[in-house]
Amino acid sequence: MADDLSAPLHDHVHDHVQDRVHGRLHDRLHDTFQDTVHDTVQDGLHDRLRASLLEGLPAEALLTDPQVTASYATDMAGFCAAGTPAAVVLPRTVEQVQHVLRTATALRVPVVPQGARTGLSGAANASDGCIVLSLLAMDRILEIDTVDRIAVVEPGVVNAVLSRAVAEQGLYYPPDPSSWEQCTIGGNIGTASGGLCCVKYGVTAEYVLGLDVVLADGRLLRTGRRTAKGVAGYDLTRLFVGSEGSLGVVVRAVLALRPAPPRQLALAAEFPSVAAACAAVCAVMEAGFTPSLLELMDRTTVRAVNALGRMGLPESTEALLLAAFDTPDAPAALAAVGELCTAAGATAVVPAEDEAESELLLQARRMSLTALEELRPATMIDDVCVPRSRLAEMLDGTAAIARAYDLLIGVCAHAGDGNTHPVVCFDPADEDETRRARASFDEIMALGLALGGTITGEHGVGVLKKEWLARELGPVGLEMQRGVKQAFDPLGLLNPGKLF
Repeated sequence: MADDLSAPLHDHVHDHVQDRVHGRLHDRLHDTFQDTVHDTVQDGLHDRLRASLLEGLPAEALLTDPQVTASYATDMAGFCAAGTPAAVVLPRTVEQVQHVLRTATALRVPVVPQGARTGLSGAANASDGCIVLSLLAMDRILEIDTVDRIAVVEPGVVNAVLSRAVAEQGLYYPPDPSSWEQCTIGGNIGTASGGLCCVKYGVTAEYVLGLDVVLADGRLLRTGRRTAKGVAGYDLTRLFVGSEGSLGVVVRAVLALRPAPPRQLALAAEFPSVAAACAAVCAVMEAGFTPSLLELMDRTTVRAVNALGRMGLPESTEALLLAAFDTPDAPAALAAVGELCTAAGATAVVPAEDEAESELLLQARRMSLTALEELRPATMIDDVCVPRSRLAEMLDGTAAIARAYDLLIGVCAHAGDGNTHPVVCFDPADEDETRRARASFDEIMALGLALGGTITGEHGVGVLKKEWLARELGPVGLEMQRGVKQAFDPLGLLNPGKLF
């Protein structure tokens, strides 16, 4: 009796097991089939993309080797996701850029414009399957006009190259990001970059008079002017400055120039606290001075600079303030600023005796970020700008965050315009320290907003800060910005995933 029952039971169990095995096998075969179909479709798309691009590009302008294209995937920001580009294009003409955008629109392929990839927000990071459009080969200075005081340039022109070229004509292009020896004018325009001279001369946006822009569908748009004045229509030029390649691709820029000023003279003032140094900053600005540079370095930064460059800066200082003037009366202006620093509590004020000493002082500030990068294996460079009157609160609050998260955070700042660069130093191999670094970065941005500031003064939003952009703008502001994006790029192909 038991044997009679066990046979059907055994057969039932066997059939059930076989069904499950066959089911799993079917699922695996289905998944494999789906992956194969997906890969085949992608391969077909890549083949069509390559063939279409080559219809309007020379072969050497198109890169598809994965080992080569991978090197174009990111800028210099950390903690920012990046995808795998399908192709990298290095156009040399406006017509080639138009062809790339028309092809991308026809095939619905995203496009990520890039300059030298020195940015610090992930704005130039690739998306999966995108065309990376590198503008580095479009590097001609087309015109320098000494009467109208303008330069007409392509986007791949390096900032320092332009600055030296116009200096030979007795002119001056003020925007000077720290990466000016590598960064390009197109990248500067895309991120609305600044620099050490912003306190007097302002940021890149102040110098962009007009643009030629290739839109998402390949049409060429000309904005702005080359005249000293012009207020016709909406200011589309300003709209593109800081748009991070999300509205169009800049292929030509008309830039305002200034007469070359005298060489700067500088001074250094040592303070026993950042609060005293910030009080001096406020006193200088309230007194009506317009220095060409007013920079601050905290204790951590001073020590890092000394360790890297053996600069001989006083390591006993809690804050070092650098001021400079590029006017004929620079010595007198520096003397007056020195008195204000002493009144604010400076323990030492050292004016440079000549241009060489001034340059040595300024070199110490320029190497700040590099020096801080030597302290730990990795850094996150924040870029929070606050009203000058809240600068001391920003620096003291950042120091408190560093203590709370048990991290090394150095601060260098364009103190004259309230733009701080807290640099979070950490070891990415240490999971807990990395978590604390990321959390402290967000705390610093929250502090800046609480003090009436902004999450970025010159580095842009990119991937790194898009969540914080939404908080700063609010729902109505965000809706309007997305509406602008929709008007210029209805298919959402230009630099997707950036800003918002």
